[in-house]
Amino acid sequence: MEKLLEGVEVEWKSLGDVVDINTGQKPSNIVEEPTCFDYINAGTTRSGYCHSCNCDGDTVTTPSRGQGGIGYVGYQTNSFWLGPLCYKLKSIDESRLINKYLFYFLQSENQLILGLKKEGGVPAVNKSDLSKLQIPIPCPEDHKKSLKIQQEIVRILDTFTELTAELTAELTAELTARKKQYSYYRDQLLTFEEGEVEWKKLDEVGELVRGNGLPKSDFTEKGIPAIHYGQIYTHYGTHTQETISFVSPETAKKLKKVNTGDVIVTNTSENLEDVGKSVVYLGKEPAVTGGHATIFKPNSHIIGKFFAYYTQTTMFAKKKRKYAKGAKVIDVSAKDLAKIIFPIPPIEEQKRIVSILDKFDTITSSISEGLPKEIELRKKQYEYYRDLLLTFPKKEIEA
Repeated sequence: MEKLLEGVEVEWKSLGDVVDINTGQKPSNIVEEPTCFDYINAGTTRSGYCHSCNCDGDTVTTPSRGQGGIGYVGYQTNSFWLGPLCYKLKSIDESRLINKYLFYFLQSENQLILGLKKEGGVPAVNKSDLSKLQIPIPCPEDHKKSLKIQQEIVRILDTFTELTAELTAELTAELTARKKQYSYYRDQLLTFEEGEVEWKKLDEVGELVRGNGLPKSDFTEKGIPAIHYGQIYTHYGTHTQETISFVSPETAKKLKKVNTGDVIVTNTSENLEDVGKSVVYLGKEPAVTGGHATIFKPNSHIIGKFFAYYTQTTMFAKKKRKYAKGAKVIDVSAKDLAKIIFPIPPIEEQKRIVSILDKFDTITSSISEGLPKEIELRKKQYEYYRDLLLTFPKKEIEA
């Protein structure tokens, strides 16, 4: 590649001079099931499917209007239907400019497209502004060499893209496998035969206190530690010593208190899986929680962590399903939680199980954090080499 670019002259051309830029039309029908052709419109993913097409493949696309999609650059390998809120960009003369080279360049310079966005109402990029963006054409006087350079850049970036996708898939599969492995061992450790241990209703081994209030607007930068029920789905693991939110002392007086060792359980969610998720609070100072959550205050018969780990099992999932109410929003009330029967092995056995699961939890959390970081690192590595390949000198325009 270095030899290929050695002493290469570059001419910067406006997109309007070398690329055909147009929007599409609204299709007569959009279907959800995969059929023949993708429907590409505003946004970063396909907007559905169509029975017909109005564009050939080997075409670059970028949204012209809409929330969230401006600046995204896509490449359509196959024929597709182009919608009214998306531009197609196609080389006017493919013997001078390769479409895939155009794609990689615009992808690397998507901030330039974002810079063209007109605010007010629906964000949009005008065709006239997009046409003024410039693209580097290597060896403009030697079309064969120019194509050769463009093809080599495309080949290298295609290879990087493929390798990055393969690695991401492998790392994602590894993460999924480890999580399944952990779930299997957790269920095995927490499975007890009838008569092997005592079984008690939850309200027999602790007190359940239903939370109240706590909209996110009550949060402050500092103050009394607070755990919102929604954060149990998105942020917290099995246990925590610190909270990410706080409320004022005045607000805290109106809310239910959470002491060290208490377990906060979610009562409400849009899916059954998240109902009954719990976090053990291990902070030094009391915290508070609000509505859609129940505080379980364990007595001397059960360890909070043992209870929390059990709520992650498939056995608990089957039990809570019996009490779930609602369709769009699913709820398992504190009253119904109290009826669920839990295994209560001796405290020493609970401690042993918790100790093992704590170690598993640490390993799994480490993998869960490490693999996404590795995926992000590979993505940045790809972007670095892409930008390096597509960086050409640009002459200063004389005043």
